[in-house]
Amino acid sequence: MKINEFTAILGKKSVLVPYEEKHVLKYHEWMKSEELQQLTASEPLTVEEEKIMQRNWREDDNKCTFIILDAELYKTKDTVNEIDAMVGDVNLFFNDPDDPSSAEIEIMIAETSARGKGLGKEALFHMMRYGMERLNVSRYTAKISLNNLPSLNMFHKIGFKEVSRSEVFQEVTLELPLDGQTKNEILSKTESFKLESYPLPS
Repeated sequence: MKINEFTAILGKKSVLVPYEEKHVLKYHEWMKSEELQQLTASEPLTVEEEKIMQRNWREDDNKCTFIILDAELYKTKDTVNEIDAMVGDVNLFFNDPDDPSSAEIEIMIAETSARGKGLGKEALFHMMRYGMERLNVSRYTAKISLNNLPSLNMFHKIGFKEVSRSEVFQEVTLELPLDGQTKNEILSKTESFKLESYPLPS
């Protein structure tokens, strides 16, 4: 999605930046992990295939992707280096033709050292706010592996409810309609949310 190619989202714990070709090599290294392949229902790709996918996603109006940076690592570097600060990604997929305001949200914290710090939760809330305010999202869904208990617990705590599960694909589908109360909850959880022009100044 080109709408976010010049946008970064700043928070206390996370910085979200558009997925660029310079991020592909590290992303490719992450996706060699069998654990991440299983949790994200992904197939291993070559570097060239990852580069093609990155370009395709940039042009696809139904996909919005940000790379998640650890704000502490990013801000404490003597030389600003997004690659060293990369810890995961967060995505929106607009794949419901009957409801263009519905988006499937997906998050991955690939770096184990970045897990359990609240960084993923902040990034998720910031992406939800961005989708709500900039992309007119009125309902979020999430498809999560039955084995991914940390992710399931996080989504349940946020307010997502189970609507279906597939034993064949070993995943559960969750849903969160954005009523007035939920929108206010998202706003209250994103006080540090700040949009900046990208690339960020060094």
